[in-house]
Amino acid sequence: MSRLTPSRWARVGVYAFLLFAAAFFLLPLYVMLTTSFKSMEEIRLGQIFALPSAVTLGAWRGAWSEACTGVSCEGIRGGFWNSVAITVPSVVLPLLLGALNGYALSWWKPRGGEWLFGLLMLGAFIPIQVMIYPLVKLEAALGLYSSLAGIVVVHIVFAMPIMTLLFRNYYASLPPELFKAARVDGGGFWHIFGRLALPMSGPMLIVAAIMQITGVWNDYILGLTFAGRDNLPMTVQLNNVINTTTGERLYNLNMAATILTSAVPLLVYLISGRWFVRGIAAGAVK
Repeated sequence: MSRLTPSRWARVGVYAFLLFAAAFFLLPLYVMLTTSFKSMEEIRLGQIFALPSAVTLGAWRGAWSEACTGVSCEGIRGGFWNSVAITVPSVVLPLLLGALNGYALSWWKPRGGEWLFGLLMLGAFIPIQVMIYPLVKLEAALGLYSSLAGIVVVHIVFAMPIMTLLFRNYYASLPPELFKAARVDGGGFWHIFGRLALPMSGPMLIVAAIMQITGVWNDYILGLTFAGRDNLPMTVQLNNVINTTTGERLYNLNMAATILTSAVPLLVYLISGRWFVRGIAAGAVK
């Protein structure tokens, strides 16, 4: 029997660590999934790691359309569509504005551009909680508070620093000869941006989109503060479902509601994960 060399021992150690890390992070998901398919009678037995003896989808149906979120018992279905209405413009607009800012600050060097970039980066390090009250007062004065437009504007404001940073660094890593040649050929600011820079931004657009979708969809505090009663996102509805204290606490329904709430960002990453890695490797976060 051949002895393991140091390099093989190192490889065994790496794989052992990766398996342990995967089990550590997947175990809670396993418990959530199995619990969501169990009946309350089976859950009361306390065997949280056991597979369901009889699979039931009642908890999933209840979480989607019957669970009480306060005085309303219509499930988290309404919160899902509210989250969609909030997420779509809160992703598309920051991507376009971030790409435009990054392009202007990396190649066109406007007067005061470095100061503007520094101010944007400063905004990325200010805690959200510090800015909530001033934004509430500002949006109330503008008539945007507790509206769909108001929560979208807030997400755009908080997304601008990181989006600008990502696109600026990405464009700065591209060959400068491309943009110089486009200028020599008579291309202006908007022409070069729309015909050259933006089409080349595919990998970085994927990175920025995944980050923004995950951040907006999983947001709780901004949605609770700015969205208003009619536009509460799915995360706020989930909190209302789980913290309902009247009657029996339905753990299977709570687990199903939690998985439904996290399904969209998880699916986005699973579908576009390989492009996310390519975007990082292409220099998006250098």
